[in-house]
Amino acid sequence: MTFGFRGWDIHIGTPHPFNDRAPEIDNGTARPDPSRFYDPAFKAAEWERMWTKTWLLAAVAADLREPGDFVRFDIMTESFIIVRDTDNKLKAHYNVCPHRGSRIALSEFGTVDQFACPFHSWKFALDGKNVKVTDAETFDPEVLCHGTDMTSVRCESVAGLVFISMDPDAPPLKDWLGPVADHIELYDPATMNVIHHKRSEWAANWKGGVDAFYELYHLHSVHPQTQCVMDDRTQIDVYPNGMSRQFVPFAQPSPRFPDQETVNPGIQMMLADAGIDPATFEGTAKDSRAAIQAAKRKRAAEYGLDYDRFSDTQLSDSTIYGIFPNVQIGCHPEALFIHRFLPHPTDPERFTYDNIILFRHLDAPGYRAWMGLSEDVDTTGLIRPDVVHVPLGVAPELGEVLDQDSELLPIVQQGAHSRGFKGPLWSYQEGRLRHFHAELDRYLGDAV
Repeated sequence: MTFGFRGWDIHIGTPHPFNDRAPEIDNGTARPDPSRFYDPAFKAAEWERMWTKTWLLAAVAADLREPGDFVRFDIMTESFIIVRDTDNKLKAHYNVCPHRGSRIALSEFGTVDQFACPFHSWKFALDGKNVKVTDAETFDPEVLCHGTDMTSVRCESVAGLVFISMDPDAPPLKDWLGPVADHIELYDPATMNVIHHKRSEWAANWKGGVDAFYELYHLHSVHPQTQCVMDDRTQIDVYPNGMSRQFVPFAQPSPRFPDQETVNPGIQMMLADAGIDPATFEGTAKDSRAAIQAAKRKRAAEYGLDYDRFSDTQLSDSTIYGIFPNVQIGCHPEALFIHRFLPHPTDPERFTYDNIILFRHLDAPGYRAWMGLSEDVDTTGLIRPDVVHVPLGVAPELGEVLDQDSELLPIVQQGAHSRGFKGPLWSYQEGRLRHFHAELDRYLGDAV
């Protein structure tokens, strides 16, 4: 018998090809061994066979607008510099001096005319070429013939998202992303600005972070406060190379929520954000999602925004993408929420949760309210906020929902060690998890 459940019909409004389901991919029904969440050997195999072979989201174009702008990207024990050079091209180099191995870029982002090693002041152009060896006359020329330039890696960008790959044989980035590249380009993130950036340490394996963010199945239990404003029925699409998509319907209650009629305070806030006065709204909670879609189209026309390229679903809901191996992006016409799950360099039971918000500034009433931003957050793009670092054991203060996840994941991590746990059993609602792990296992092969 073939299991036929493929999700709910969650779309309302005018039919649109963006909402079409992707062709089905059969990832089987296997139950993976839970040691993948804590075994140092599995972690080592991931590094050798996956992290060094795939494309990794390293930066956003909003941080690399002018020649000399650079971002440092750290992954496991490696560090990279992503920079816009004098030819206005994006380049990426290992963040290491060829002389004695010192890190070169110590700050997380900035603007420079050239790079200088802090140890012996060797100088490098933005393209990585060496322009000065301090006291070069004291070196045997045959020593310097071994090479004095920085070592570069592949760097490509799609839709304002900048990726690097350590593998010279990796396919072109856009081919690797597949349909996801065109989908994200619709949101034009290259025109958005970074308005929030926080990195917090979580006591779990990085894949536990991916798993938690890749499904809505846990919302009713872990985040019950979302049930009055968010429907956890969903459509899931999986694409080649481990990519995936999921729709999160907003502004209507989950069917688990007892009151399906009352326009509760959460939905009232979403109505007001779209320009609808909740006090005069005559519909019920079942009507609010369609009303918000229509109101956003009206506002877009008034402010000259190109919303014709979006389906109605995209105007009211969150469309979230999984980019293999370690990225989730929540897409809205107004903003992108980027989540990166960065493995700890040595400990398989820790990871860094890296959270970036990209926002398209618009001076319109209520336009930013749904994001929960305080009034003192600058959304104009004139100020790039510093990266806030939160150590292990300290609440990340990312909002109630994400803070709840940070508290739960260590509990799940502990359970992975139990002799009574034989590995995850995934439902349709966790189809993105199965797809992710199947792709990971494809890279690892017989290594573990």
